[in-house]
Amino acid sequence: MNGRSRRLDEAVTRQGGRCLWCGRAFGPLVPPTTDHLVPRVKGGPSWAENEVAACRRCNGQRGHTTPVDWLLECSGRGWQPDAAALAAALASLEAAIAVRGGQRRARPYLAGQLRRLARAHPAAS
Repeated sequence: MNGRSRRLDEAVTRQGGRCLWCGRAFGPLVPPTTDHLVPRVKGGPSWAENEVAACRRCNGQRGHTTPVDWLLECSGRGWQPDAAALAAALASLEAAIAVRGGQRRARPYLAGQLRRLARAHPAAS
């Protein structure tokens, strides 16, 4: 198993086998995909801490929408996004960047998402 597949399997396990955004269980009809919290175009690294598992529908529809905006959109659609798991993933990425350094472009984006999530979902933070 290559590193990318391993990281996806780890994300699926961390999330209890469900899509972070809609809450659907992964299986043969709903395969998991890797979704970057901080998109690569915004300087997001290909680290396990920046990757969550999402179904194809959610990953494709999210595009480059920010994590908090997409969380709110998913909630508005009546889906079951996991705000606590998003908060944990963002915090984990922040900690990884603090330890590993770099990611100059990703830092302000990540800080903004953490602030917005704390305002939108205080219980999740």
